[in-house]
Amino acid sequence: MVAAPMTGQGKTTVATGIMAALREAGYAVSGHKVGPDYIDPGYHALATGRPGRNLDPHLVGEDRVVPLLLHGARGADVAVVEGVMGLHDGRIGTGGFASSAHVAALTRTPVVLVVDVSRMSRSVGALVAGMAAYDPGVQVAGVILNKAGSERNTAEIVRSTRLPVLGVVGRDGGISRPSRHLGLVPAAERAESAEVVRRLGERVAEQVDLAALLDLARSAPDLDARPWDPVRELGAAPGRGRPVVAVAGGRAFTFRYPETEELLTAAGCEVVGFDPLTDTALPAGTRGVYLGGGFPEVYVGRLSANRGLLNELGEAVAEGVPTVAECAGLLYLARSLDGAPMAGAVPADARMTERLTLRYPEAAAPRDTLLTRAGERATGHEFHRTRLTPGSAEGGQAWEIDGGPEGFASPTLHASYLHVHWAGHPRFAARFADAARGSAARPATAPLRAASRPPGTLADLPEPVAEPLRHHGDTEARGGLLDFAVNVYAGPRPAWLDRVLHESLDRADAYPDPAPARDAVARRHGRESAEALPTAGAAEAFTLLARVRPWRRPVVVHPQFTEPHAALEQAGHTVTPVFCAAGDGFAFDPGAVPEDADLVVVGNPTNPTGVLHPARALRKLCRPGRVVAVDEAFMDAVPGEPESLAGERSEGLVVLRSLTKHWSIPGIRAGYAVGDAVVIAEMARAQTPWSVSAPAVAATVACTGGRAGAEALERARTLEGWRAFLESGLRAAGLPFVPSRAPFVLVRAGEGVHARLRARGVAARRADTFPGLDASWVRVAVRPPETSRLLLDALAGEVRSCADRA
Repeated sequence: MVAAPMTGQGKTTVATGIMAALREAGYAVSGHKVGPDYIDPGYHALATGRPGRNLDPHLVGEDRVVPLLLHGARGADVAVVEGVMGLHDGRIGTGGFASSAHVAALTRTPVVLVVDVSRMSRSVGALVAGMAAYDPGVQVAGVILNKAGSERNTAEIVRSTRLPVLGVVGRDGGISRPSRHLGLVPAAERAESAEVVRRLGERVAEQVDLAALLDLARSAPDLDARPWDPVRELGAAPGRGRPVVAVAGGRAFTFRYPETEELLTAAGCEVVGFDPLTDTALPAGTRGVYLGGGFPEVYVGRLSANRGLLNELGEAVAEGVPTVAECAGLLYLARSLDGAPMAGAVPADARMTERLTLRYPEAAAPRDTLLTRAGERATGHEFHRTRLTPGSAEGGQAWEIDGGPEGFASPTLHASYLHVHWAGHPRFAARFADAARGSAARPATAPLRAASRPPGTLADLPEPVAEPLRHHGDTEARGGLLDFAVNVYAGPRPAWLDRVLHESLDRADAYPDPAPARDAVARRHGRESAEALPTAGAAEAFTLLARVRPWRRPVVVHPQFTEPHAALEQAGHTVTPVFCAAGDGFAFDPGAVPEDADLVVVGNPTNPTGVLHPARALRKLCRPGRVVAVDEAFMDAVPGEPESLAGERSEGLVVLRSLTKHWSIPGIRAGYAVGDAVVIAEMARAQTPWSVSAPAVAATVACTGGRAGAEALERARTLEGWRAFLESGLRAAGLPFVPSRAPFVLVRAGEGVHARLRARGVAARRADTFPGLDASWVRVAVRPPETSRLLLDALAGEVRSCADRA
């Protein structure tokens, strides 16, 4: 066992490195973790090539700890157990129950202490001596010095330590792991995890005496017990048939114990994984659903955008498909998470909070449910920073914990924050399998065909949406449909602009020079040339911004144009979404942005809501060390451009603009960024040479010049009149919409209306691919009144059809 005097000493780093080093040396290694933690076993699995396993007397009972160790170590040459917290720290008030020392004593495993010596010298000897002598029933047999500094100080520590020093590991920031709000980043979420583990193994092999560790492991006495066996634990042969149980996985759902799937398989189920981030349907034939833990709040935008799967999951729960959800699974089943629509199968809303809920309770079942019978008790753990409102269903709670109700349950549903290790409660697996066996199989879904999905889901389009964040209106305005999906000004280009574009082709035999465009943009906004950067549309600016720095916590305010979110993810960053709620008119609260955000992207006016945020609210985002990027792609459609920050100077502030919509030139990729010269210079260094074409340079110079100003204002006023006509018509039809200051309006037309409009020959922009919106919304572009009447007639027809059906 690799343990430590306290948390933060480097147990996971050293233990994972030992596992990787031993595997590289040719040994079959099994990795184990004391306590309920899911994250460390993920790194163990990478290091060993076998599932990481937990050993927790609280979760499974003392009598199962040794059998589970032997089960996990089947066929292995050596088992390495990583401890939890400090060696003797266990469940509070129990005398160290479920501590590393407790598990070491139960399994008769020798202990090696990892000690961070970066701020100590001879005191290490006293600390280790005390740990070794504290409990005679625990064999502390050696020490590994971590984060060692100078050779002189290390030698002093070695002389002071009476236990054998089995390794001296120096400092190496290159193999540290970033933290999530509950601890380490899960291995499945970190693209470079395998490489980190490989380097850990190399470093440990160089600095730790592996031969001495193996000798110590061989000294552990044999254990007089049978390995844990899921078939024997269930105690009965499985029923007839192999029901498909869909188990959520992927980057958003990484938390589940491997014994859960082993028990379900032993109970006769066919366990099939699915990824809520990428799969648009439940597995074919699903008769049961298991949603474990993870970090859905990190991927809430993408989860919410996958409306096809969420809709099907909500239907499955409503139809009685047996469903178990723990923590993250509970949030996924809720109506919303941080304002983003979820499956809506549980009548509650979830929000991230600053408060950490951490408890290790015993729970009681108040009534018969899918998993439990009235009066039964189960042990579990909770570890989260979200709050659910309401936190349980009156008369339908899943548990009673510490005297209060918890979760939601019925004969076919069990959803709560409590994580339960089913190896300690195998009857839960048996009951779930029996319920799945008695459930009707979900019909096979063909997610690529619109006819096989309910109206309003991802399949409403003629082609599938493989990447919702990269879905844009231009894909909907094809096939001769009346175009209300693309936000390009519906009028001819000025003759002077056409002339400039044609003349630019005379310079097609030379590489384009963006300098004239840069100077013109700077003059337009009263800035220095170093504060301006022409780009190939605003989309290129988002890509550059995503790549210029190793953002620690980038935030995108949603609903919002999805390209900045997609660009950040493509660059390897994990995006934290902040949502503006429909109930607040999609107003933006700068206080909702986390303090540690180092990049914030917000639209103004925002696409697709059309809301124009006050400049004073956006200014509150600016602070040292943070970049604030304001997407003003549609600001030129607002007469006078109130609330614009394009002319303001503030540290870290950049404004991104597009010229393609207002001037009807989407095929000429012309845009720009203005702002903090430091950030602009970083973006310029990341830009591909000649990315801004000669026509785009010419268009930028022309559209930001003096003669364009009057016409830009006239176009903005024309759009204002067209929009007033459209909104008046929507109001008369009784259709709710968001009052807009942009060349589009967000309308809550109802589920399935997007598809039925297409059947009537009208293309509106579906909104369910915008994080924070669902399929009841559509975005419609502002058009001249004679064109808007056609849309309003089609919508009125839908309203009448709905009334007739009702």
